[in-house]
Amino acid sequence: MNKTTDYYALLGIFRDAPPEEIRRAYLKAVQRLHPDRNVALGETEMFLEVQQAYEVLANPQRRAQYDLNLPREEAHDSPVSMEILYSRSNLVRMGEAQALYVLVDIASNARTGQLAAAPPLNICLALDRSTSMKEKKMDLLKAAAIQFLRRMRPEDLFSVVTFSDKPEVVIPATYQADRQKLEAPIRNIVPSGATEIYKGLKAAYDEVQRGRADGRVNHIILITDGHTYGDENACLELAAQAAEQGVGISAMGIGAEWNDSFLDQLATRTGHTSRYIARPQDIQRFLDDKFNALAHVVADETVLQYTLAEGVRLRYAFRLQPETGPLGVEGLLALGPILRDTRLSMVFELLVDPSALNGERLTLLDGKIEVSMKARTVSAPPLRVRLERPVRADAGQDAPPLPIMQALSRLTLYRMQERARAEAQSGEYEKATRSLKFLASHLSAAGEESLARTVLFEAEHLNREQTFSQEGEKKIKYATRALI
Repeated sequence: MNKTTDYYALLGIFRDAPPEEIRRAYLKAVQRLHPDRNVALGETEMFLEVQQAYEVLANPQRRAQYDLNLPREEAHDSPVSMEILYSRSNLVRMGEAQALYVLVDIASNARTGQLAAAPPLNICLALDRSTSMKEKKMDLLKAAAIQFLRRMRPEDLFSVVTFSDKPEVVIPATYQADRQKLEAPIRNIVPSGATEIYKGLKAAYDEVQRGRADGRVNHIILITDGHTYGDENACLELAAQAAEQGVGISAMGIGAEWNDSFLDQLATRTGHTSRYIARPQDIQRFLDDKFNALAHVVADETVLQYTLAEGVRLRYAFRLQPETGPLGVEGLLALGPILRDTRLSMVFELLVDPSALNGERLTLLDGKIEVSMKARTVSAPPLRVRLERPVRADAGQDAPPLPIMQALSRLTLYRMQERARAEAQSGEYEKATRSLKFLASHLSAAGEESLARTVLFEAEHLNREQTFSQEGEKKIKYATRALI
């Protein structure tokens, strides 16, 4: 192998990676490239190169000698770039906790020439066919699924699973050699039974696994109109397993009877989110939007690993685009996809205790972002993430950067409805009502008169019934999310 080859980049690790991280990266690459699993041109040679890289880097003496001749690390070699903006130029020594907002943008770096044609898809539609999906709703869902099939390319894998109280594989994972033949079983779907999401999700996961490959976009689109009962934890565990295998899950709820909090958790585990379909007539549009996004994926496994400084908490994390939605705040964060022409943008809210401000500069968060590029055989180099600010006696006069101010102004509207929902769930109905009225006034000031009226109607309903209406709650949640 050429002596200028960067073994660290080959394994997708930093040059200061500890031995255990080198071993994990090697095992991950071996699983991906092993000749028993991959027969693509050039991948056997790549497998041998990865083995050579590990033999060098796992041996302390050979690694030290190799590092002496290693060429300088070039930041522009990365297939993605990152930009970080802070809400304030410095932290202030004070006797109480202070918040810091951070905007992180990640974009594909087209200058590297590493972005090939859009990767092939491996998509399974998991469709609710319970009794509540009868008549027009099911007819529109079947028509949308057929239209989705027609948009698939010859290199794409497609499958359909239906579920009620038992699952059925309507179309096994297959290429679209005879589309008319594949459309017939979709047309023959008949509603019956109750909603049990886990069985359908597991069947869909198994179909995607049959065709799963690291060079494909592996994804499940779950569409339902109802609650599932008793299997929520099993669904969430399966979603976590899917995330580990590089399988994404998007969820779409039709009407007002489904559990939006549960479906949000389910999708968030894999870096995606739930969508609210108010009218069955809109199913086609939502599926079209999803297909367009999946067809432009550059990376759909973008994960943040991090540690926080003592006295620092990650209080809130939210993805602004391409799919708006909350992120987790514990452990590994699945950040979502990077699209060809759309930045992956996130806002983090960090809370800093006075005890953390002992030095002249504070590293609040230290970690890395791992990006799985679908057009690359080997791992992309990770992005080092180090959020830090100087510590001073005063706040200074610098205004927050405009992009952060714009993002936070829109995000504030969404967080107002979150607060109202939390207050109602705690039985604080008067506070929740006031929060909704406060939100309505802000929406009105922002020119969102129709949504402001919806919020006021919901405030009256909450004050009268001491509960949100199912339809109003979802309208407010997803409309304020869409504003972002």
